[in-house]
Amino acid sequence: MKHPPQGRRAAANIHDVARRARVSIATVSRVVNRIATVDAALAERVWQAVDEVGYVPNTQARALVSGRSRILGLIVSEITNPFFPELMQEFDNLAVAEGYEVMIGSTNYDAARTELLIRRMLERKVDGVAVMTFGIEEELVEKLVKQGFPLVFVDAGPDLPNVRVLKVNYGEGIREAVRHLAALGHWRIAFISGPLAMRTAATRRDAFQSAMAELGLAVPAAAVVEGKHTMESGKAAMERLLAAAELPTAVVCSNDMTAIGVLHALDETTHKVPREISVVGFDDIHLAQFMLPPLTTVQMSCRELAAAAVEALRAGIEPGHAKAAEREWPIRTRLVVRRSTDCPRDSAPAGKVAARPASDAK
Repeated sequence: MKHPPQGRRAAANIHDVARRARVSIATVSRVVNRIATVDAALAERVWQAVDEVGYVPNTQARALVSGRSRILGLIVSEITNPFFPELMQEFDNLAVAEGYEVMIGSTNYDAARTELLIRRMLERKVDGVAVMTFGIEEELVEKLVKQGFPLVFVDAGPDLPNVRVLKVNYGEGIREAVRHLAALGHWRIAFISGPLAMRTAATRRDAFQSAMAELGLAVPAAAVVEGKHTMESGKAAMERLLAAAELPTAVVCSNDMTAIGVLHALDETTHKVPREISVVGFDDIHLAQFMLPPLTTVQMSCRELAAAAVEALRAGIEPGHAKAAEREWPIRTRLVVRRSTDCPRDSAPAGKVAARPASDAK
């Protein structure tokens, strides 16, 4: 008879759990496979026994029996932008609480890398994938869709079965930001977008232009600068705005990383934030509240986004899910006012939105 190596304890198995919990092996199997029909008190006893004996379920064997891996794929754009690690953490916390593991990958905006990432997820037989990249090549979307498993996209996705979309209400928060600035007395408001090849960046720019038009505020071509959603591009974009013939009194940015770059560009000048130029970001990453000054920003909650993604995937995976028929999942945005916005110099608060007509703007 073989014995485990000296000093190494033999691995516990399902029989050990059944004996400790005083239940059948079949009951242990149903509990570790998270079959919902098991009595809650009995399941708690089994999980306690699992902890006590140190049993580690064989997930590959479980997948063969159940036909499900209980792995969710999560694809993000990058991990250098703090928004995505925050999103990944929330997604992982919520998925694990529902009994799933998470396989995460970042595309780095590279098509070849994205294709490799998708292939690896398919090889691992993930139960579904949340594509949280805010922009992905159409041909790669088709590769995912053809597999027929549940998919979640942000903003837009193909109108096919088992595809769900998280619809972010960009207009809601950006409209709040523009009205907030107008109420403070700003009418020369610039916008720094993300890369306009990305659908989400173009949507945020369009939301800004619509909000300005609602208030009768002009948006000269020079007041909209394309960036790359990075601090470096935010700094460069602000330097372009500073070189323009007419200086804006406020700048709205397509994300917080851009806004942080704007703050750094202005810190190298005599233009003080917010007394001379107000700055607004978008995302509300954790770092935003610790900037100097703390950044006013449009919040797109990572927790809300992650919770919607996990639930939407479960709706496509789990039979009888209450929201299985839903295709779109709304994500709210809202303005969080901090200290990077104020009345422009030599101006008093408007008290109400009294915007300068577009026809009067030079």
